[in-house]
Amino acid sequence: VQLVESGGGLVQPGGSLRLSCAASGFTFSSYAMSWYRQAPGKEREFVATITSAGGSTNYADSVKGRFTISRDNAKSTVYLQMNSLKPEDTAVYYCRAIWLNSYWGQGTQVTVSS
Repeated sequence: VQLVESGGGLVQPGGSLRLSCAASGFTFSSYAMSWYRQAPGKEREFVATITSAGGSTNYADSVKGRFTISRDNAKSTVYLQMNSLKPEDTAVYYCRAIWLNSYWGQGTQVTVSS
């Protein structure tokens, strides 16, 4: 089982990034997928989730209206489009697969700074 995040980097406040999480080794289309983040010195927190078929999404209040989660089951990939980024969005972002088991990726760093 592998979850590999990519797309992180350094961006100025107000900018955008799109994170990707490529999955392998399990039946991706059966799993709900989520994004979490962990800032330095803080606990890991929920960001967004999407159901297995992509029909329903949910977001943390802190990112609602700015971030969009989506998935492509044909590519076994989940995405997180992040717009209007703020310095407080700086964190390591992790994807997570949830169903019979729970799998985590290794994370990708997002830094929002001028």
